[in-house]
Amino acid sequence: MKIVFLAPFGIRPKGTLIARMLPLADELQRLGHTVTIIAPPYTNPEDSGKVETVRGVTIRNIELCGGGLMAPPRLAWRMYRAALAEQPDIVHLFKPKGYGGLAAMFLAQFRRMGIRQPLLFVDMDDWEGRGGMNDLHPYSPTEKALFQFQEDWLPLQARGVTVASRTLQTKAWGMGLPRQRVLYLPNCVEDIPPGDGTGVRQRLGIPADVPVLLLYTRFFDFSQDKLHFVFAEIFRQVPEVRFLVVGKGRNNEEQLLLAKGEELGFAPALVMGGWLEPEDIPSYLAAADVAIYPFSDNLISRSKCPAKLTEILRAGVAVVADAVGQLAEYVKPGVSGVLCNPDDWQEMADRAAGLLLDVKLSRETGATARRYLLEKFSWSDYAARLDQFYLKSSGAEQ
Repeated sequence: MKIVFLAPFGIRPKGTLIARMLPLADELQRLGHTVTIIAPPYTNPEDSGKVETVRGVTIRNIELCGGGLMAPPRLAWRMYRAALAEQPDIVHLFKPKGYGGLAAMFLAQFRRMGIRQPLLFVDMDDWEGRGGMNDLHPYSPTEKALFQFQEDWLPLQARGVTVASRTLQTKAWGMGLPRQRVLYLPNCVEDIPPGDGTGVRQRLGIPADVPVLLLYTRFFDFSQDKLHFVFAEIFRQVPEVRFLVVGKGRNNEEQLLLAKGEELGFAPALVMGGWLEPEDIPSYLAAADVAIYPFSDNLISRSKCPAKLTEILRAGVAVVADAVGQLAEYVKPGVSGVLCNPDDWQEMADRAAGLLLDVKLSRETGATARRYLLEKFSWSDYAARLDQFYLKSSGAEQ
């Protein structure tokens, strides 16, 4: 089959396309399909109009339209026309919102008018409307209303809906979608070896025998007060620890962390990696002995399927995570890591400190976590499930 993926934004700098769409497209092509990604590169305007091939997958960056009230529908129309030009059997929209959502709305509406169109599938990897991303981002009232409508309407127009988390699966069923039209499709991984953690330690000046605790984050998924408490308490219990912080916040969270480090005494342990190029991330993750993954217990977090967590587990790092939503799918207590009560800050600090002090246990836990992840969450396995989902859904059309 010919398949078009409609992307929510460009390939840079956000991670959805690289972490979810691209490996899935790659695996589908291994199964004999042809996949093209159509992207609105407003996040990377330097790629406007550019066609590129990444891992054998063609990415068409639609030419941007400038500003004005008509720019969004014009860009969405260009996405829709570019999708049709591929003569696809299936158009799979990733995120039922924004420019891609408008393009899918053109397709769905023409189909409702009796005009032959490719089959539409919708992928949900976040809860976008009320209680979700609409509450997190400073969208205008008009944007919020549009995104809410798109999330409510588009899945119902789709031949099938893929969901990245169990919470989204339940939400999709709650919309009235029959169970056979919903496919659980979590973020997965490919079997690539861990990076060069030793080399990163050498570059950062961290001795081989010093315990390293990793925080790989965007910061907004949890309380900053909790992070500061956990770091201070771990430092109290393991004074020789280094906190390797990889990622970048939106509201100067790194500066706040540095300031709190000075106030609470753990500043000497902080090693700020900042935002990294994707190819550098595996080696930074592999430099750690233990990672924490704090996660607020709310609808936004429960709906997510954090690709960052899968990257940490694939690196063979022992993880102490909050027992929230999809995290409990990846981290099995006593098997692939430690789960904590998200309201018990002391528990996360104590369990992380315990692993840092027990080198043998942390290494065994990390190795088991990697094996568990590769066994249960392989892109090749889930691409095969998606392939069958497409085939069954297409058969329902005939």
